[in-house]
Amino acid sequence: MSLDTAAPPPVQPDDLDHLAPSGDLWARVHRIRHHNRFIFVTMLASACVSLIASFVLSIDALRLAADPGVQLACDISSTLSCGTVAQAWQAQLFGFPNAFLGLVAEPVVITIAVASLGGVRFPRWFMLSAQTVYTLGLVFAYWLFTQSMFVIHALCPWCLLVTVSTTLVFTSLTHVNIRDGNLPLPPRALAKARALIAADVDAIGVAAWLVFLAAAIIATYGPGLFG
Repeated sequence: MSLDTAAPPPVQPDDLDHLAPSGDLWARVHRIRHHNRFIFVTMLASACVSLIASFVLSIDALRLAADPGVQLACDISSTLSCGTVAQAWQAQLFGFPNAFLGLVAEPVVITIAVASLGGVRFPRWFMLSAQTVYTLGLVFAYWLFTQSMFVIHALCPWCLLVTVSTTLVFTSLTHVNIRDGNLPLPPRALAKARALIAADVDAIGVAAWLVFLAAAIIATYGPGLFG
């Protein structure tokens, strides 16, 4: 089912196989990873995780508003402390808990993922808008992460989970939009971008990035994470 007959036809995994490394096992893994079911299930699962984390953070924000001295379940140490982060000004940048944004944004992503799994194809303008909004969300998530790391000097476990899940949703959404030609890229740039995702550079890059983030946290705080 399609909602946009004017949008460019999506490029299916079969059309990109010639750009990927050869080998039977690799070909099977490659085909699975580029299949709509895998992409949108990944998006759906990541958005659900982010929604749950946002819900918990919202409840905690309300509890802290009622009693600033309350002990939260995720106050593990002086470094791993949701309460410390939640009481910083950065946690309410727009005058309300940042977690409320997740309660609004993630259901939209879940709707896109579920509808796409059901065969719906959204208009190009809609997917481009989703990409733009979620890119801003990703930037905001990493701004909060850097503020926690280097200004607040405390990390919120639920916030870290949101950062990781937001990264995975962004990657999945970008993968789809590059594959389907929804981004306003010149033909040559689009071809290069499609070649990169066909070679799984996006997956390798995200995995390496998340490992780097984990290593940066450990290197910065070390044993102090749990003590």
